[in-house]
Amino acid sequence: MTSLRSEPPNTFNPSYKDSKQHFLILDALRGIAAIIVVIFHVFEAHATGPYDLFIAHGYLAVDFFFVLSGFVIGYAYDERWSHMSYTDFCKRRLIRLHPLIIVGSVFGALLYYFQAGDLFPLIADTPLIALLAVMLLGMTLLPLPPSLDIRGWVEMHPLNGPAWTLFFEYLANILYALLFRRFSNAALALLVSVFAAITLHHGLTSSNGDFVGGWSLHPEQLKIGFIRLLYPFFAGLLLSRVIRYIHIQHAFTLCSLVLIGVLAWPRIGDASQVWLNGAYEAFCIIVVFPLIVFVGACGKLSQPWAIKVCTFLGGISYPVYIVHYPLIYTYFHYVRSQQLSLDQAMPIALGVISVSLVLAYASLKLYDVPLRRYLAKRFL
Repeated sequence: MTSLRSEPPNTFNPSYKDSKQHFLILDALRGIAAIIVVIFHVFEAHATGPYDLFIAHGYLAVDFFFVLSGFVIGYAYDERWSHMSYTDFCKRRLIRLHPLIIVGSVFGALLYYFQAGDLFPLIADTPLIALLAVMLLGMTLLPLPPSLDIRGWVEMHPLNGPAWTLFFEYLANILYALLFRRFSNAALALLVSVFAAITLHHGLTSSNGDFVGGWSLHPEQLKIGFIRLLYPFFAGLLLSRVIRYIHIQHAFTLCSLVLIGVLAWPRIGDASQVWLNGAYEAFCIIVVFPLIVFVGACGKLSQPWAIKVCTFLGGISYPVYIVHYPLIYTYFHYVRSQQLSLDQAMPIALGVISVSLVLAYASLKLYDVPLRRYLAKRFL
């Protein structure tokens, strides 16, 4: 570590710029976390419970996303409110996030009937008109009540389950724009401390000793969703305000190894001591993830190959997260209906991961970037 910096050392000019320059290392870490989510979901199909999950804490990548999002939102927009209206902010966030939400809903509808079977018994009895209605509602990101569940997993977005995190992302953006951007650093720090205490309490008292949940309108699920959102997002926002940039060597390598390590670490404790696992996950959310974001924001890339790798990972990070789950539904259905072991299904599993990456890259280059450029010129 060397001298203090007033500006981040690792920004670059992206092909589409909805605000300031991007943190290249943080974008790449988001990509790594998104790929971990895909791998976690693929191998989840073969798990018999929480104790034999591959990448046992992989779903906490969502909480890491929220820390990243809060940090980037604060960095990009905190200083712009003197000349930016609330409407302008909303337009920028919609242009950035919503095109791929539409793709995820459409892709989920296209694969829906291929998933019919014992695992998803509601599919066989779902008329096309109901599927189309759910697809259109999914494009709006409005959460669907259990009465519109056409899969049987009681998800608020039954065609693309992970869209629940974008619903909460939108809520966080609204809370930031209407309220929390006005908070002083001291007031925000106090609030973040309260959110941290709530997060720790949940980790220590959760009946399962984890932070699984948030994808349903069921009250308990909504509570978990807000717990997973509020501390990470607003801790990231606070960090963006108080950070003092210092040069940290090998930041990308260090952050990548720590992120992969904490997400892949085996579940801690047994069924009689579930609080141990909850404490570990709370520690990751409260301490480790903000620390990773800090180190990543202070890193610098100089090698051309590293810049290319990080650019690629950052580019596919959001697309691979939002489009992969319809493939996961289909994979779940196939391996369960065929009663395939992990060894038997390994070629298919690798294929699902590969197709997810290819589909994400194609969605980015052929649809997302061109559409966002057009919308930015048209509405900004």
